[in-house]
Amino acid sequence: AAAAAPPSEPPAEPSSRKAKLGRILSGALPISLHLEFLCRNNRTDMALLQQMKAAVEPRNALCHSAIVLAHALMSAGTTSDTFLRDNLEWLSRATNWSKFVATATLGVIHKGHVAEASSILQPYLPTQGLSASPFSEGGALYALGLIHANHGASVRDFLLDALRNAGSNDTVLHGACLALGLACMATEDATIYEELKGVLYNDSAIAGEAAALGMGLVMAGSGSARAAEEMAAYAHDTQHEKIIRALAIGLGLVFYGREEEASAVITQLLLDKDDIMRYGGAYTLALAYAGTSNNSAIRRVLDVAVSDVSDNVRRAAVTALGFILCNNPAQCPRVVALLAESYNPHVRYGATMAIGVACAGTGLREAHDMLAKMSTDSVEYVRQGALIAQALVLMQASPQGADSRVGQFRKQLEKAVSDKHEDAMTRFGAIIATGLLEAGGRNVTVQLMSQRGHTKLPAIVGMAIFTNFWFWHPLIPFVSLAFSPTALVGLNADLRMPKWAFQSNAPPSAYAYPPPLKQDAKSKVDKVATAVLSTTAKAKKADKGKAGPSAAAEGKEAAKGEGKGEGKEAAKGEGKAEAMDVDAAKAGAAKKGSDEKAPREAHFQVLHNPARVLPQQEAVLTLAPDSRWEPVVKGPAMATAPGSAAPRAPKLLRLSGFVMLDDTKPGEPAEFLEPAQTGGAAVPADMEAPAPPAPFEFSA
Repeated sequence: AAAAAPPSEPPAEPSSRKAKLGRILSGALPISLHLEFLCRNNRTDMALLQQMKAAVEPRNALCHSAIVLAHALMSAGTTSDTFLRDNLEWLSRATNWSKFVATATLGVIHKGHVAEASSILQPYLPTQGLSASPFSEGGALYALGLIHANHGASVRDFLLDALRNAGSNDTVLHGACLALGLACMATEDATIYEELKGVLYNDSAIAGEAAALGMGLVMAGSGSARAAEEMAAYAHDTQHEKIIRALAIGLGLVFYGREEEASAVITQLLLDKDDIMRYGGAYTLALAYAGTSNNSAIRRVLDVAVSDVSDNVRRAAVTALGFILCNNPAQCPRVVALLAESYNPHVRYGATMAIGVACAGTGLREAHDMLAKMSTDSVEYVRQGALIAQALVLMQASPQGADSRVGQFRKQLEKAVSDKHEDAMTRFGAIIATGLLEAGGRNVTVQLMSQRGHTKLPAIVGMAIFTNFWFWHPLIPFVSLAFSPTALVGLNADLRMPKWAFQSNAPPSAYAYPPPLKQDAKSKVDKVATAVLSTTAKAKKADKGKAGPSAAAEGKEAAKGEGKGEGKEAAKGEGKAEAMDVDAAKAGAAKKGSDEKAPREAHFQVLHNPARVLPQQEAVLTLAPDSRWEPVVKGPAMATAPGSAAPRAPKLLRLSGFVMLDDTKPGEPAEFLEPAQTGGAAVPADMEAPAPPAPFEFSA
């Protein structure tokens, strides 16, 4: 028999390909690459935090918590908590629930840092036999859930044990329930659901609130009739408003994206006698039709917004418009234009939140102009909502110069924070708005829709719970679920990041980071006129009278003569001298300007993998000339820069996220990026390469 032909080698091992696909689909690879990008490009401005800390009175607990939360948002995903470590004495002022929030913010800062999550939070997590502060223990569990949000299989058992071992400690139970909801989001895990239901049935207001939210998170998007029936039934049985409200919002989470399937439940909730259940009905309508721009849903929400007798329900109904219209942000300002001028401040606040949610990260001028007008409202919480919504709209907007819209808004926030006569609620909103505007080391934006136009469950769910911080400030960290890095990451066939450059065909200043705050810039203090007492003035007048009328007359004649002759000549001479000095100064400045011309800004900028790419910048990206690495899918050719004589280069077809690269020189050794160090300080925005040392001779 003839010998069999040797089998041809497969292009890649099946197990290896399956492993790569598993890392992508499980989310492990995107999470680690986003963490790498945020650590490498962290531009958090610590001077901004120090300025807010100095502007706020030490005893103002509300603003103290706001600064801690703002720091978490500014450092979200960067793993850099140096501000907290450098201000431990200031941080120690946080007590009770402020301590809970402060510990929970570690979860926002280390979001996605799953490899080191346990070791980072180890000093705060509950330990068998040792009892630390229940607020720090509950906050640490909450932080663990935030780190593993929507990818919590590895911590599921640990959190379940923590829930069972918490006993009757409401604070620890609160953190454990929120953590389980976050880690097991949309898994429909029956065991977790039953455990949370057991905590709910204990009828404790604090623990029950978190359990109800956790149940909604675990069953998010399932449309489970059993879960909806049990949650609605218990909402009518309990007397605790916190539990009723959490169950009402949880029902909205269960029917996320179910549209017509949720119609019966929505009708039942909106017709309920309890205004809190109607409040939940508005959120159920918002989440069921999120990102659909459904006309019937919009009409129904508008009807509730103008007819319900409860201010809370009307506020929620107007806010719901933002979720329904998040796929068509340009339409939202027009829909809520009349509501923004309502006599009812709760409706106006809802209008600010609707615009903030729908237009987040778009920088729409119409939305910004409407919110800027509302930021001067006579009611403090409307101003708060307008500032937070403006920050959401202007996230990663360009340009970022001092004279731009973003620069002017930063000045407005700085003024609101430093003004001690401003209402506490408005100052709180200004501090949170500052954190949102600078979020993720100035490298993230809020995106509720994917690039392909699909709704993102974690982002919309996180934003919906965030808008309920009106009742409970510890829900603010949920906004981090909606953060999306403005990154372009190139990967080779082995899912590694090569050293790859591409081109942005716009001046560098067009999409640059905002300039860092100058710490040495101090406002000039005007000299105040010395106060003169009335008794001193009378004594001087008496002394003049004693000198006699003759001396006074001589003084008058002398002054009169001098004024007529010498005064005129002196004034004339001084005027000429001043005019000559001014002319000479102008001539010198003109000569200096002509001699030293400012260098012209380049027409393009070379970006290196992984790079920050703003949404507005995506239209001007091309491949760098003679690049070794090329995208597997390329777009049409375009000029490398306006007015450039360089050859036309292919445009990048995928403009953000992850780009698969093909090696055009596979036989040569390739250079790859080393993993970035986590937990480091922010990279200064104006950082330059260090100068080489001066020549020297070494002698033993």
